[in-house]
Amino acid sequence: MDAFTRSWTALREAVAGLADEDFARPSGCTGWLVRDLVCHLVIDAQDVLITLATPVGTPPTRDATSYWEVADAPPTGDDPLDALTVRLAAAYEDPGLLKFHLDDVGSAAGRAAALASPDLAVGTRGEALTVGDYLSAYVLEWTLHHLDLVARLRGAPRPPAGSLAAARDLLERIAGVPFPAELSDTDALLVGTGRRVPPPSERAVLSRAEARFPLWLG
Repeated sequence: MDAFTRSWTALREAVAGLADEDFARPSGCTGWLVRDLVCHLVIDAQDVLITLATPVGTPPTRDATSYWEVADAPPTGDDPLDALTVRLAAAYEDPGLLKFHLDDVGSAAGRAAALASPDLAVGTRGEALTVGDYLSAYVLEWTLHHLDLVARLRGAPRPPAGSLAAARDLLERIAGVPFPAELSDTDALLVGTGRRVPPPSERAVLSRAEARFPLWLG
């Protein structure tokens, strides 16, 4: 629960500190501007609120690791929700309105997470998992998107060290093997999820890991 709060608070504070012109810059998500990514975060926050308000009476079918689906290829941008996100982000026009909406819905999601019982089973995407596992899965989501947010922004605050370490730990569990210790937490997350192409020196290090990289998460 604390890891969720730290990662989500840091990400929202990073968005709050953006200048208006930053919203038109590219993000670390291929094909998305910063404004598109922030709009996606609004939708994510709504999903958190919906899920936390959807208790189920069945045992969990997923945990923080199996919550994630690993695709065979990166997203193409053709997904209808991705297209809607871009159109919705453009409709805001004033970046201040987008900031306000994220702060409003995001703060509510943060409060709901703090009040929820970690052992409560909730439903999302046709599956059931405990609140604790659901929020743990979102630490990876928030941390990766924090890296996406600041990918091309000089001086913007990076994710907290604890969030990076927790996100790396979960990504390693998804992969089924640890990343080489030579890779920093940030590099492991960026390379491990295909956000950055590793140079030859890193490819040599990664070749020792008995896992398929990158992992396209969805």
